Amino acid sequence: MMRKTSVILLSAATGAALTLLMIQPRAMLMGSSARAATSDTYRQLNLFGDVFERVRSDYVEKPDDSKLVESAISGMLAGLDPHSSYMDAKSFRDMQVQTRGEFGGLGIEVTMEDGLIKVVSPIDDTPASKAGILANDIITNLDDEAVQGLTLNQAVEKMRGPVNTKIRLKILRKGQDNPIEVTLVRDNIRVRSVRARVETDDIGYIRITTFNEQTTEGLKREVTNLQNQVGDKLKGFIIDLRNNPGGLLEEAVTVSDSFLERGEIVSTRGRNAEETQRRAAHPGDLTKGKPVIVLINGGSASASEIVAGALQDHKRATLVGTRSFGKGSVQTIIPLGSGNGALRLTTARYYTPSGKSIQAKGIVPDIEVLQDVPDELKTRTDTKGEASLRGHLKSDGDEKTGSQSYVPPDAKDDKALKMADDLLHGIKSSSSAPAPASGDDKTANKAAADPSPSVKR
Repeated sequence: MMRKTSVILLSAATGAALTLLMIQPRAMLMGSSARAATSDTYRQLNLFGDVFERVRSDYVEKPDDSKLVESAISGMLAGLDPHSSYMDAKSFRDMQVQTRGEFGGLGIEVTMEDGLIKVVSPIDDTPASKAGILANDIITNLDDEAVQGLTLNQAVEKMRGPVNTKIRLKILRKGQDNPIEVTLVRDNIRVRSVRARVETDDIGYIRITTFNEQTTEGLKREVTNLQNQVGDKLKGFIIDLRNNPGGLLEEAVTVSDSFLERGEIVSTRGRNAEETQRRAAHPGDLTKGKPVIVLINGGSASASEIVAGALQDHKRATLVGTRSFGKGSVQTIIPLGSGNGALRLTTARYYTPSGKSIQAKGIVPDIEVLQDVPDELKTRTDTKGEASLRGHLKSDGDEKTGSQSYVPPDAKDDKALKMADDLLHGIKSSSSAPAPASGDDKTANKAAADPSPSVKR
């Protein structure tokens, strides 16, 4: 039987990649111990049925049967690990929108501040940017409804909607005495998961914020733009994965493949040995052998860790920053039929090319760089990591938790970025740092792509 499923990697954020998995029928031959276990399971299911009927008949108010069942399913999955859960139909649709990276909306990145919606930034060439909405604007009303009292997700849901439909915003802006009212027409919005700029005239800086269906194409586009913009003087690339919570497994694989000529990228191992899958790189390095620095921190999780681990194990990149989050598990999205939502179920652990599991450990950077954190933020800039989550899958060794996740808002204060810049310019050196690009890029790339003797191939 073929069942449509989705494979995701996530920490605080959710993501999914479409794939097809063959579900093999289970053997029906059972020994006495198996029959006993099955009998005990049916007794437990009978207990659940008894409790369900008692609640339906005796609870002080008539309960909603569907909510009772959903709550029971949610409790069962939540008891497994922090990343397994039940998604109702709406949550499932929201997850699909998020991982597509494309939806009908306004084109603004927002956050919640003091119960109101604050604009982080408008996305270029969208209804929001064209209407003059600015970073730090406060949205107080959506149509005639006050934002106060809504959750961030509820407010975002109201701002999204079918293309060509209208919504009216009331905005408070610093320096303006009166609220600003603006009517926007929703358009098709593509989330920019990849942004880039030129650093110090000769370095390509690429920031990947999440791994959705647009990420690999966005990476290719930005690398090409930087190569055309900087030309022959391009020293190398800085790939910033800090505070990237993860997303699609497939995108993590293809992003890693963009920098590698060959070798294993990641392996996933389920309960049964026959479920092990290995993903390998294909010939062709997008950067043509240029040196690569990857920035990570305590907020780099899941798909980010797959990319960082693959490039580190193959000695294709130097990792700079602080220990990553440590989420080394894979979730499969299993749709439950029309209107019934889906299961998000942990089905495998993943391993880096050298065979290491980073579960509840994280990835240790080649060069640790701690940021200078403002006093008022010092209690809020460390991420506890996977090992601190209740019910997490246990590591096969010593567990590690806690890592700095602060990124200075001003690039001139960013010590990790400065270290990466110095490494690429040869101002600072490390045994794990890539040599500044020069001469025959193809030869340099071949050496970078060759894994160390300990790397499985």
